[in-house]
Amino acid sequence: MHRSATRLATVALLLLAGCSGLLLRPDAAGPTPTPSESLPAGVAVTAGQLASSTGCGLDYRVFVPAAAPAPPRAVPKTNDGGDWVILAHGFLRSQQRMRGLAAAMTADGLRVATLDFCNQRPWAGRHVQNAQDMVALARHLGARRVVYAGFSAGGLAALLAGRSDMRAVGVLTLDLVETQGLGVRAARGLDKPLLGLAGEPTNCNALDNGRTVFQASVDARVQRIPGAGHCDFEAPTDALCELVCADPDGTEGAQRAQIIARAAAAARALLDGEAGTWASATDAAAGGVTADPRMRRQPHGSALPGSGGG
Repeated sequence: MHRSATRLATVALLLLAGCSGLLLRPDAAGPTPTPSESLPAGVAVTAGQLASSTGCGLDYRVFVPAAAPAPPRAVPKTNDGGDWVILAHGFLRSQQRMRGLAAAMTADGLRVATLDFCNQRPWAGRHVQNAQDMVALARHLGARRVVYAGFSAGGLAALLAGRSDMRAVGVLTLDLVETQGLGVRAARGLDKPLLGLAGEPTNCNALDNGRTVFQASVDARVQRIPGAGHCDFEAPTDALCELVCADPDGTEGAQRAQIIARAAAAARALLDGEAGTWASATDAAAGGVTADPRMRRQPHGSALPGSGGG
């Protein structure tokens, strides 16, 4: 009886965490962040909204170096919008949870866009539709080359987007969660580099089931960060995530800073065409980060373990 009650409480907390995240969506009419969302020097942010193919509104934020002009809300299709990182949040979370990483990448000279997935529901991740929404945002910004990136189930959407968009130069996942074999199938057909950061196996990353996705790719590299929990890949995270996720105890601030630095370096490496040296170059100064060698692609008939989540 006690165990059943605990499970019900956990589910309720997950739903509450998701709902609270969605309620943190930015006001599309607000061009600047609130004071509580202070940004590093040299980073400018604007907000906007576009329609998903399903009709719901996709709130998004654009992070650009302050010296560069922010793109208009409606970008002509003929416009060359340059290089972009399209960064996705996790299951039932919000773009608010990717703000710290987006700002850090922009401080490193990258242009980043985050968005709120308006099609997710507590009972349906709708990862394929989320991928389509990421591609739609890249198109809306007039992107010429794109790195699709995401946390948890957002990493799965990023992989699906990178698989389908010819403008993609690579995919970056943060503690990826696989479900229904979607990631494995996409990785098998991916013709560009797949980079990833991963933490310890926990309940919130489906016991690291994302590893099967990297094993399925012909060009994948993953850096594992000992002691990092699922919530460490959000910036900022919240108390609900930490309550629901059975993350290991550790120095969260140092691990999160490490994750942000490695992720920014990975995005830069993908845009610079240097994904092949990313793991070895950053591992030398990783301070606890371990780099897995490139994983072999699994035969199509192989049984790959893994279950849903995100």
